[in-house]
Amino acid sequence: MPSETTDHKAKPGQPCPCGSGQLFEACCEPYHAGKKRPATAEQLMRARFTAHVAHNFKFLHDTHRPTAGKPYVAEEGEPAVTWTRLEVHGHEVVAGNPDKAYVDFSAYGIEDKVEKVLHEKAEFLRINGTWLYEREARLGPAPYKSAAPKVGRNEPCPCGSGKKYKQCCLLKA
Repeated sequence: MPSETTDHKAKPGQPCPCGSGQLFEACCEPYHAGKKRPATAEQLMRARFTAHVAHNFKFLHDTHRPTAGKPYVAEEGEPAVTWTRLEVHGHEVVAGNPDKAYVDFSAYGIEDKVEKVLHEKAEFLRINGTWLYEREARLGPAPYKSAAPKVGRNEPCPCGSGKKYKQCCLLKA
């Protein structure tokens, strides 16, 4: 686990905190400086994580749909979490709507000397060619889906009783 005193700030010449494997100046810095716009929701997600690391709260304000375009007012105090790493699990553009996408990710950080993880599926919208973070679509990992086929009501009960499922274990569910 990373030390709480480790400096995780984004710096030129060092790997970008977003975990892309690129140097900061070739990855998220151009987005933070306003020189480039993220081409995908995943790029914006990575840039937003890096903004948390770098304490670039204006970038976070400007890329959050409900606050984008509104004046930025800095808040007092330091954040409780020191963000340390990001894992992107998936990026999906909505079929039939190329201006809406989801990014499933885990962001790790240190709070009160304990490593914490935020697992979220975030919704992004592209408005006038610019990707914006819209909202948290799901907090936590995806729900478990059984790989076993579902038993039909009129099929034999899988418990082996010889009765139809609807007359046996379905009643107990």
